[in-house]
Amino acid sequence: MSISAANSDLVYRRILLKLSGEALMGEASFGIEPDVIRRVALEIGEVVAAGVQVGLVIGGGNIFRGIALAPVGLHKTTADQMGMLATVMNALAMQDVLEREGISARVMSALAMPELCETLERRRAVQHLQQGRVVLFAAGTGNPFFTTDSAASLRGIEIDAELVLKATKVDGVYSADPVKDPDAVRYSRLTYDEVLEQQLNVMDTTAFVLCREQNLPLRVFNMNRPGALMRILRGEDEGTLIEGGES
Repeated sequence: MSISAANSDLVYRRILLKLSGEALMGEASFGIEPDVIRRVALEIGEVVAAGVQVGLVIGGGNIFRGIALAPVGLHKTTADQMGMLATVMNALAMQDVLEREGISARVMSALAMPELCETLERRRAVQHLQQGRVVLFAAGTGNPFFTTDSAASLRGIEIDAELVLKATKVDGVYSADPVKDPDAVRYSRLTYDEVLEQQLNVMDTTAFVLCREQNLPLRVFNMNRPGALMRILRGEDEGTLIEGGES
C-alpha cells in the first residue's frame, strides 16, 4: 500500500467509508440526486488518486426502509432482505458514477447475484483495493437483523482498514442533539468507553463493539463539508475521532 512522495502527509492508506442511503437524496424525499452522488464520487476519486485504498458501504434508506411497512405486518426478515437489495441498487449506481468519472470500482455483494456484481470474497476484495479500485460492499452482512453500520464495521475489519469513517448530517459527535440544544458541544476525540458510558449516539451497538474489540478507530464526520474526507486523511481535526486509550 504505497503512497507517492507527494502525498506522504496522508495518515491513512486504507479506509472503510460508510454512507447512509439518505445522504444520496440531497433535498429530495426519495431516490438518488444526481448532483449529490457525483459530488461524493469525485471526493472519493480525489483520495483514490492520492493513493488511498477505499472500501465503501452505502445504506439503503433512500430506497426502502422496513420500518415503514412494520404497521402492515411485514416480517422483519423480509424487510431486512428488501433493505439489502436497496443497498445493492445504491452500490450499482455509485459504481456507474465512479466509472463515468474515470474511477475504477467493483461492487461485491454478500448475497450471490453474479449477473449484477461479484460475490464477496475477502482476498479478492483486498486485491481490488491494492489495484486502486474502490470496492463497494453491498447487501449488508448478508443476514437479517444486522444494520449497514454493522456491515461497515465488519468489512473494515476484514480488509484491515486503518479507519472506519461514518458520514453523517452533522460534523461529529455532540454532547446532545445540536439541532435541539444550542449549547451542545462537539467532541474532537473520545474513547470507546466514554461513548458507551455517556450513551452517545454514534452507531448501533453491534457495529460499535466490533470496532472496539478490534481496536479499529472510528471517525464521525459531515461528508457535506467540501474537502472533509481529504482533511481527515491528512490527520486534521475534522469531526470526532473515537479510539482506545485516554481522551
